[in-house]
Amino acid sequence: MSKQLVARANLLVFGVLIGFLVLMGALTWDGFSAARDARQWTEHTYQVLAKLRELGMTARDAETGQRGFLLTGDEAYLAPYDAALGGISILQGELQRLTADNPVQQDRLRALAPVMQQRLQQLAQAIQLRRDSGLEAATDLLRTNAGRATMQEIESTLDAMTADEQALLARRQDAAETRSDRVRQLAFAGAGFAILALLWAARMLNQAWSRSNAAEADQRTLAGRLRASLDSLSQGVAVFGPAFRLRHWNECFQVLLGLPPGLVRVETPYAAFADFTAGDRGEFLETEDQVRHGQQNTNEPIVYERVHADGRLLEIRRTPTPDDGFVLTVSDMTKRAQSEAVLRESQKMQAIGQLTGGIAHDFNNLLTVIMGNLELARARMQPNDPLVAQIDRALWAAQRGGTLTSQLLAFARKQPLAPAPIDLSSSLPELVPLLRRTLGETIEVRFVDAAGLWPAMADSAQLESAVLNLALNARDAMPGGGRQTIELANKVLDEEYARRHAEVAPGDYVMVAVSDTGHGMTPEVAARVFEPFFTTKTEGRGTGLGLAMVWGFVKQSGGHVKVYSEPGQGTSVKIYLPRAIGGQVPNMQRSGVPAELPRGSATILLVEDEAAVREIAVAILRNLGYRVLEAQDGDEALRVFGAHAADIALLLTDVVLPGHVRGRELGERITAIRPDIKVLFMSGYTENSIVHHGRLDDGVQLLGKPFKREQLARKVAEALGGAKPGAAANVVDIRGVRRE
Repeated sequence: MSKQLVARANLLVFGVLIGFLVLMGALTWDGFSAARDARQWTEHTYQVLAKLRELGMTARDAETGQRGFLLTGDEAYLAPYDAALGGISILQGELQRLTADNPVQQDRLRALAPVMQQRLQQLAQAIQLRRDSGLEAATDLLRTNAGRATMQEIESTLDAMTADEQALLARRQDAAETRSDRVRQLAFAGAGFAILALLWAARMLNQAWSRSNAAEADQRTLAGRLRASLDSLSQGVAVFGPAFRLRHWNECFQVLLGLPPGLVRVETPYAAFADFTAGDRGEFLETEDQVRHGQQNTNEPIVYERVHADGRLLEIRRTPTPDDGFVLTVSDMTKRAQSEAVLRESQKMQAIGQLTGGIAHDFNNLLTVIMGNLELARARMQPNDPLVAQIDRALWAAQRGGTLTSQLLAFARKQPLAPAPIDLSSSLPELVPLLRRTLGETIEVRFVDAAGLWPAMADSAQLESAVLNLALNARDAMPGGGRQTIELANKVLDEEYARRHAEVAPGDYVMVAVSDTGHGMTPEVAARVFEPFFTTKTEGRGTGLGLAMVWGFVKQSGGHVKVYSEPGQGTSVKIYLPRAIGGQVPNMQRSGVPAELPRGSATILLVEDEAAVREIAVAILRNLGYRVLEAQDGDEALRVFGAHAADIALLLTDVVLPGHVRGRELGERITAIRPDIKVLFMSGYTENSIVHHGRLDDGVQLLGKPFKREQLARKVAEALGGAKPGAAANVVDIRGVRRE
């Protein structure tokens, strides 16, 4: 009975509410219509005022043009007058139309018309007198002041019409504001009453339906929580009932498995998903028989991995539920697998870096001593001495040892680089003649440039060494001859490419591709081609460090390297170097090797803790004419500098020194006292004191160990300002590049 009374009360309330809303709607509509009419009349008044102002301005423009003509006799001044002749008639006609509802204004316009015509005739008469009789006759006419009286009458009429229109505008605006206030009051009153009525009705309905809707609300809440939980997961989740039919799922389940929308719906059997995902490589999901058999034997979750057709690695977990159904969870493990691969590569790189860093410093010191003594001994021998050939072979072996150490450091990304913007279109073509002579007549060398090539950011010397290594490896892959192509191009590695290659940062790159038509590589060999000491060549023909050096140099430069190879078709190694932004590309010029080494007489402070290295460096420098002061560590160097501060022109110091004062700190202390002193570092293994992120700090000059007599001479001369920077680095010695 109470429910019936509530229902009747609700019907009564709704009836009253609807009637009131209809009444309020009619009143509001009437108010809005009145407000709209008032707004239109207000706009009409503004139009009349605008035309009145325009008519007055046109009359004054005609008078101004006539006066300009009378004074100058120039017909050009009559342009405003001519325009006003037609404009005045048009404006009078528009005012007649706009004030058709105002008899007072109509009378004024009828009275104004002959006055306006009279004024125009006066203006025309003066103009004609000026043309016929000259300025004096026209001036006499103007002195009668007839025109002034006519113009005052026109202006007074226009002022009266403007005043009436403004008064009318004020009245209409007041009426519009009053009507707007009434409409707002009616709207607010109706809205307030409607809100109160709706609140009362809602309260009554809520009381009547609260109990019957309680269970349904709980179910909706539970369903909403389940749906929100499923949709928030980054994994694909699907719940199957006892008959292995789909009950619940989230969007990730459909996306990860690549399922069509029509397949994913309630009551779809599990077998349909298993059949859809099956491919040429066999079953992707478990079959329905496998699921049923597995649930009979164990209640533990079943986990397995599958590779999707698009290359993604998916982990699939099937967990039984108490109602003999199961939950299928699909996880994308691609990024985790890539991260693990990058971590393993990083750990390997760190281990190799620790190994190479530990031996590089001492080993390069030993090679410096060996090479220095051999070069000094060779310089004292006659060219036809039979021992010269043996010394040359010993020098070659020492240089070979230095090359191996340099390649290990390059692979471990501990080689100091001096990157700068490079115009590859200008620098790499100069290598082509050298390659043609080196590779032999059986190999055709092609160079393919690209229009509008971006500048690349890299160390030019290291890049040339990398290209030469790739070229020599390509030659060994074509024992019977073939074609080798060096190609340049602009490339953009997008987000999709970076997603498939975890170590790549998306952006602009300059590509250097070295391709050959050789025997190619199998996928197994291509996967290991950048590993240090891995080689497919016969014993004695390579150490397996050439491509490892290329890989390390490119990675240290912030780039990317990719190998494409097919057995019997050939190989293409593509180097992607970062695009240089905002840098000036230096002019790359090659020069020949001078016949004599640069000499000098400046005083050099040499700081080296290895006595043998210090001894050979002192001998070379003194042989070149320099005065050399020696020190074995930073503290002794500061004492020597204090005694000879005015004489020293160059500080030549090892980076790694024993004691508290290292090479970089020593240079900073000395240059703080004598800013004009030049500093040249030397090292076989650089610490972070002068190298950051694999790149030399700005303004730092470095001589790498082991060094030859020629390299030391040129680097010292360059530091002192006696040789152009990079003169020696521009000379490419093909004998220094070994086949790996």
